[in-house]
Amino acid sequence: MSEKTIPYKIYLDEHEMPKQWYNVRADMKHKPAPLLNPATLKPMTQEELSAVFCTELAKQELDDTTPYIDIPEEIAGFYKMYRPSPLIRAYCLEEKLKTPAHIYYKFEGNNTSGSHKLNSAIAQAYYAKKQGLKGVTTETGAGQWGTALSMACSYFELDCRVYMVKVSYDQKPFRREVMRTYGASVTPSPSETTQVGRRILAEHPGTSGSLGCAISEAVEAASGTEGYRYVLGSVLNQVLLHQSVIGLETKAALLKYGIEPDIIIGCAGGGSNLGGLISPFMGEKLRGEKDYHFIAVEPASCPSFTRGKFAYDFCDTGKVCPLAKMYTLGSSFIPSANHAGGLRYHGMSTALSQLYADGLMEARSVEQTGVFKAAEQFARVEGILPAPESAHAICAAMEEAQKCTQTGEEKTIVFGLTGTGYFDMVAYEKFHNGDMEDYIPTDEDLEPGFSSLPQVE
Repeated sequence: MSEKTIPYKIYLDEHEMPKQWYNVRADMKHKPAPLLNPATLKPMTQEELSAVFCTELAKQELDDTTPYIDIPEEIAGFYKMYRPSPLIRAYCLEEKLKTPAHIYYKFEGNNTSGSHKLNSAIAQAYYAKKQGLKGVTTETGAGQWGTALSMACSYFELDCRVYMVKVSYDQKPFRREVMRTYGASVTPSPSETTQVGRRILAEHPGTSGSLGCAISEAVEAASGTEGYRYVLGSVLNQVLLHQSVIGLETKAALLKYGIEPDIIIGCAGGGSNLGGLISPFMGEKLRGEKDYHFIAVEPASCPSFTRGKFAYDFCDTGKVCPLAKMYTLGSSFIPSANHAGGLRYHGMSTALSQLYADGLMEARSVEQTGVFKAAEQFARVEGILPAPESAHAICAAMEEAQKCTQTGEEKTIVFGLTGTGYFDMVAYEKFHNGDMEDYIPTDEDLEPGFSSLPQVE
């Protein structure tokens, strides 16, 4: 196999796809705080994590020192179905905004799952199959992760059990049916099928659910079923590692054409897309080689970065998962039934949380109607109907481009277009009919979540 070498240690094959994942933690001066065992409050060991995750994934989760990890040939072969994904200059959007800025977007929706989630789903399914497991369990918010994992499990002939946040289960029946087409079972969460689900329903009758609830159910289901492990589509270090193919490809494409970005923007829910996009660029910043302005964009209705606390918290509502030090709204926080289903998690990646705490990136929150307005404007000129999650990044990119219009600066803006919104038409319909409302939690709304944070020294 021929090899093409790009500066900054990005190794590409003849298809211009990365041959290795990049682990940004290896270059972080301040490493993310370790996951803690909820019973002992001691750092989780690989053996303990392997009871929940696949053994190789548990190893990746704890690896803070290896900068590059080879992508197995089986995964690389699967990637060739849809990678490298296109990096597109938004000429029409630039013209519409009359901005001197140059706007680029990395489009991850050019695959059956419709999003970037497949990059990690196929990796996690591969390691499950390699370990000889029968199947996996997971949660999904908007449905992109569940769709991606069901496709990956179908490819490796694994059973896939998905707990889908109830509000998304009801709003996106077609996304649910895609998962079932690939052979997955899909259960609205919280449900009566698990002990933790029944407890949450008793405490919050009629709840629309949250990713934290669905995680609890999926972990319980995996733990109670022989030959199964739990897999997660965001937040975890292992997921950000797999998603680094996004940033590596983006970096290589920009280098090829001599383009230097000034601003890099990603939507932020748990951190998979944002972390994957910015990782190699952040590595340069951490090593003192270059500087970039990173912007994490989250919904105002679930403002983990911008209004959360940097503290140890449970990763799930049922409090059965390890404790993670992250920006969090509290594991008991259940966001409003907004339509950015993939951005409804109460916390944020530990790695991204540490980077934010160290002042290495900016975070901002945006309201839902503004997000959909930006999505509509983008669709009309660029020809892609974006997912609501992706539109958070679009909204911020447009704001930055309009600043350039006012100042006359010719900045280069790169953002992640994480996926398409063709299963989000109920949300678009509400926006077009004027039925969509912005919800911003008050300090009083957030206080119960903060007051329930565990006391960890």
